[in-house]
Amino acid sequence: MELTDTGRLHGKVAIVTGAARGMGAAEAALFIAEGATVVLTDVIDDEGVALAESLGARAEFRHHDVGEESEWRALVTYVEDSYGRVDILINNAGISRAGLIEDFPLEDFDLMVRVNQRGVLLGMRSVIAPMRRAGGGSIINIASAAAIRAEPEHVIYSGTKFAVRGMTQVAAAELAADGIRVNVIHPGGADTPMQRNANSPERRAWLVERIPLKRLAEPSEIAEMALFLASDSALYITGADFVVDGGILLNTGL
Repeated sequence: MELTDTGRLHGKVAIVTGAARGMGAAEAALFIAEGATVVLTDVIDDEGVALAESLGARAEFRHHDVGEESEWRALVTYVEDSYGRVDILINNAGISRAGLIEDFPLEDFDLMVRVNQRGVLLGMRSVIAPMRRAGGGSIINIASAAAIRAEPEHVIYSGTKFAVRGMTQVAAAELAADGIRVNVIHPGGADTPMQRNANSPERRAWLVERIPLKRLAEPSEIAEMALFLASDSALYITGADFVVDGGILLNTGL
């Protein structure tokens, strides 16, 4: 993959979780094209390694379970020791399970909270000290339009994403004095492997029909918003919600 350094993130060091595929992969590729060094993390090792190799010398893949605090400590220590700083964190890793309140397995609840909510909290907490040492930074959490308006059969998913939205606002308030900005992106449906695996073709068609722009987002379109929030163009923005949903929240029906 041939990349051009246009410099919006020149010299910055970023960690992107869930980066082996989908939105995380798109974010990593765009950040590298804009001059950043990116450490991609995931539990999908083969795809993550291959992607990092394709992105060139400023990309590195590390195996990483976002729900495990010791792995966060080891990752952040490694990144700071290897690259001298941590400027950007994208808490992108997430999973989705669907089910009615009365039917879903509690094992699904525990797993989704561990990845979608605990993983974000641990990530934010882990980068505070190195971002302070770097003089500030940008934390970008990936939530969902389901964090703004819930949808039937997604009580677990919506619950974790509502939590991410709330944690973003608290972190933004606590960390502003350190020059650490914390914002949250709410995709409304992106064409990713997770989305395809979670939905039948019929449900995907139903979802697209509800979107005023009549298509799912490309992962690169979510990455563009993340780039803006990571860059110096957003230095006066923190604690904010950024909806990238093709207008689905304009649809008054569930």
